[in-house]
Formats: sequence, C-alpha cells, structure tokens
Amino acid sequence: MGKTVLITGVSGGIGKELADRFAKGGYDLVLVARSESKLVELSKEYKKKYDTYATVIAKDVTLPGVPEGIFAELKEKGIVVDYLVNNAGFGLYGTFLETNLEQEMNMIDINIKALTIMTKLFLPDMVNRGQGGVMNVASLVSFFPGPMMSIYYATKAYVLSFTEALENELSGTGVTVTALCPGLTSTGFVARSGMGESKMFQSGAIMEAGQVAEEGYRGFIRGDTIIIPGARNRLMAFIPRLLPRKWVTRMVRSTQNRTGH
Repeated sequence: MGKTVLITGVSGGIGKELADRFAKGGYDLVLVARSESKLVELSKEYKKKYDTYATVIAKDVTLPGVPEGIFAELKEKGIVVDYLVNNAGFGLYGTFLETNLEQEMNMIDINIKALTIMTKLFLPDMVNRGQGGVMNVASLVSFFPGPMMSIYYATKAYVLSFTEALENELSGTGVTVTALCPGLTSTGFVARSGMGESKMFQSGAIMEAGQVAEEGYRGFIRGDTIIIPGARNRLMAFIPRLLPRKWVTRMVRSTQNRTGH
C-alpha cells in the first residue's frame, strides 16, 4: 500500500513545491488550502503526471473546529495519514505599535494554533502504527529575535522549539519530527507580509521555493530534525550562538529596517 501525506497551505510557494515532490515520489496526498479551484487543478495534474491520488479539502485550518472536521472526514473515508506537513502560515511586517492586532491574532492562529492542533490530532495514530512523520515549516528566523516582525519571528521560534521537543519525546517510536527552516524564499510571502520595503529583501539573498522544497523533502525522508536549506542560511543560523543577544537583535533590526532608514 502507498503512503499518504497531508499538506496544509498547498496552493502556492513552498507548500505547492513540497506537494510536487511527494506526488513525484509516489505518495498519495491530502491537499488542504482555502482555494478549491487550485487544489482541484493540482489533484488533476498529479493524477495525470504521476498517477497519484489527491484528496482535496478546501478549508481554512484557522477556523474553530476545522482541523477536527478534517480529521473526522479522513477517518470516515478510511484515509490513513502517514505523514503530516504543517506548512500553512504567513508573516506581517512593521513595528509592533503600527501593525494590526486582528492580523496578528490570525497569524498566531495559523502559525501556532492550527499547527499544534493538527499535530495533536494526527500524531497519536502514527505512534500507534510505529511509523510516520511530521514536518513543521518553521524558518531561519526561528533562531533570532525579530524587530520589525516581532510576532512572526516569535511564532516561528515556537515552531522550532515545539518540533525539537517533540522529536525528543518520540525517540524510538518510529515517528520522526522535522522543522524545515528556510531563509528568504521567492514566494507570495513577501507581498503578503509587506516586507518588500525592508533592506533584507532588497539584499537579493533569496532562494527559489523549489530548491527549498527539494532540500526539505530529502531531509524529511531521511528523518532529519532540523533542515536549513542553503549554505549561507546554515551559516546565518550559527550567529546567535556566537554573539550576545542584544547584538543579534540590533543586527536583525539593521537588516529589517525599511530602505533609506
């Protein structure tokens, strides 16, 4: 029997690229995102190109009861989720005093709450079967405090810490837990977060979503705990270990400032 992977936030960017790789690898998929038309298009593409089956669930995982509804629906259909990829998420650029509270609460709901609930629902069955894996899409920023994107950086720090703790708890169960920590990536993230005006974005050190997904997919299949795509990004992740926290925070601020500041 083939394995099935559930991926959230799959309509574009890293999520879509990860889905491409799992489909090519012969996995059946459960595709979760808000845009039904995009999901249906993807399911047809995967069937035609790779002869893999994709179940489409066009729902917003941040809404109350939706993760539980997805879990119940798949149980009812007899679809066993062997792997879970919590990819859905977004960022918000600006100082804490100027950003919008409702958007920030939505960001916490998707980056932290939905990811945690989905893991809580699907993980026990994997452990009972003695095999499976969870990939949480964190970020290179998980390693840093983040002036100008304080809540986004903090949500991704949660994802990394949560993943590392789970990996330790699940040692010996046959279930792996992985944090994918990409740096700046060419996706719709920059436009949605508003960080196009930051010096970091202007620096041009941007990876393609396909390259990030390729490294993420390979590392996940190997059972790696932390995957940081790109040699430059791996080097960057070491900086907080070497410098005082205040210096690191100032350094991030200098790269996050708006151009011209």
